[in-house]
Amino acid sequence: MSSGPAWSKKLRDEIGKAVIGQDAAVERLLVALMAGGHVLLEGMPGLAKTLLVRSLGSALGVQFERIQFTPDLLPSDVVGTMVFQPKSGEFSPHRGPIFANLVLADEINRAPAKVQSALLEAMQERQVTIGGETHPLPSPFFVMATQNPIEQEGTYKLPEAQTDRFLFKLLVDYPNAGEEASMMQRWGQITQQPALQAVSSGAELLSLRSEVDRIHVSPVVQNYILTLVRATRILAENPDTSARRLNFGASPRASLALYQAGRALAWLRGQDYVSPTLVQELAPDVLRHRMGLTYEAEAQEITPDAVISEVVSATPVPPA
Repeated sequence: MSSGPAWSKKLRDEIGKAVIGQDAAVERLLVALMAGGHVLLEGMPGLAKTLLVRSLGSALGVQFERIQFTPDLLPSDVVGTMVFQPKSGEFSPHRGPIFANLVLADEINRAPAKVQSALLEAMQERQVTIGGETHPLPSPFFVMATQNPIEQEGTYKLPEAQTDRFLFKLLVDYPNAGEEASMMQRWGQITQQPALQAVSSGAELLSLRSEVDRIHVSPVVQNYILTLVRATRILAENPDTSARRLNFGASPRASLALYQAGRALAWLRGQDYVSPTLVQELAPDVLRHRMGLTYEAEAQEITPDAVISEVVSATPVPPA
């Protein structure tokens, strides 16, 4: 299994020409590509979330579109609409920016629910409906969205039906001191980002997925995944309301996400099977947006990651 690390390295090296640091986020984005999932990136302004996704599109060599979400955005601005053609006297579909391989939904929580829901069919079914006709989206197709965790004014919280369709929710953190110093040394005296080269393609990505499909997931590890996910639902069913941490646990999509992402991560690291360690590593990114904290837990400043850590610690790890 040497093609996974080699493919990962050439993409990461190319992205590294424009983005310093964020190695963990880059690896998760590559996992999402191989697993065919969408990603929600959350972080403070200025952490290169948009640049990271744009650089990924350039390095991958696929069609990239950016949609800047605003309160006055309409669903037709995303998926398209029917346009009257004066010459023919008929209406024809005008395709929106969703018809791309990699779509960046920038600041997705700034648009109202009607626009957010326009992404539901696209993300889940890989198709959109315009004027009563169904149009398939390009293959491969990914939605990568960003949002700011601290701004509340002029924003609309994503509903659970929307967040559950994201494979990962990644928390993008500040760079360390060394990485920030490298940014100043590299970009302090220039005004333009480097032009990235396409080192892969959508066709190569689709062909490599057959290798990911051959990664072995033993019945023991499958049971471990189910135990972790179902443990979140058990917490939500706690009859003691004062001690309950969750209003609801993770959906079956979480089990599928851990299974698919585990195989993709194993392939990227040159392994031919999924280990419990990989499942534990992926658990926070897969589960943190699929659980609902109770009001009491939020008042105590308990985070989803803290609950996930407790679940992982309390779940017996199967033997190798």
